[in-house]
Amino acid sequence: MFWKIVGGLIVAWVAFMVLGAVIGFVFKAVLWIAIIGGIAFLGAAGYRAITGGKKDPRRINRY
Repeated sequence: MFWKIVGGLIVAWVAFMVLGAVIGFVFKAVLWIAIIGGIAFLGAAGYRAITGGKKDPRRINRY
């Protein structure tokens, strides 16, 4: 009976370790994607602010 409890605890511990590793990896991946997306957004906004953004004659002026 004692070894069944110890075995169950070891299995639960391994399951939590694997689950924590997967969740940690997904969290880090989403964090890096958000950082790269934010940098790309700021770069595009800065480029448009510097160039003026109104050089395309095909663009419809809605204002």
